[in-house]
Amino acid sequence: MFADSTTREPPWKAGLRGARANLGPGLVLQIAALVIVLAYYHHAPTHAAFERLMAFRARTGFIFGILSTGLFGGVLPFLYLRSNSATRGHHRWSEGVFLTAFWAYKGLEIEIFYRVQAYVVGTGHDALTIATKACLDQFVYCPAFSVPVTVLAYQWCAVRFSTRTVAADFRTPGWYGRTVLPTLIASLGVWVPAVAIIYALPTPLQLPLQNLVLCFFTLLLAHLNRRRGGSA
Repeated sequence: MFADSTTREPPWKAGLRGARANLGPGLVLQIAALVIVLAYYHHAPTHAAFERLMAFRARTGFIFGILSTGLFGGVLPFLYLRSNSATRGHHRWSEGVFLTAFWAYKGLEIEIFYRVQAYVVGTGHDALTIATKACLDQFVYCPAFSVPVTVLAYQWCAVRFSTRTVAADFRTPGWYGRTVLPTLIASLGVWVPAVAIIYALPTPLQLPLQNLVLCFFTLLLAHLNRRRGGSA
């Protein structure tokens, strides 16, 4: 999911390289997300199923977002990596526990962000509302907070939870450009269209669709890395 920040090439080059690698998986997921949204608006059985999901969400509140994002962002991708001999040795059980807890927290964070946007920008599904939300998401929320926090979490996990190592790297001049910027560039081609599609749904359905895109994007990249002989 994240661009490789260990390379000595310029951050923008690393980001573009990651964007090219993400292009295929991203296009598949964008099409799948678009099909889901179109089915919600034009396929009566799908619409009815989503209406039941919205009712369930109304009853469970924030708990749904916490549990579902922990499952789709942490548990399922980790179990996939552990199930394959090529990646099993690179991913410890402690990593799975941490990433599940981290994505559970992210579920709460994203749910709050979606609700704040709905309150401030509105709940309409016109082009201007969707574009405004997508821009706030990808060009304010992600670069200012979401992606830096996520990069730090994955760095901490990668160095076996050595706070000293992560803190030393964070204090090194140019940390943002070296580690966050490549990830932002690599993800824009996937997530800008994806979040625009997500925001076309009613607010209670936005997080479930985001969870699906997140999960399958992570699984696709893990699968591609495994085929290339990488460690995901």
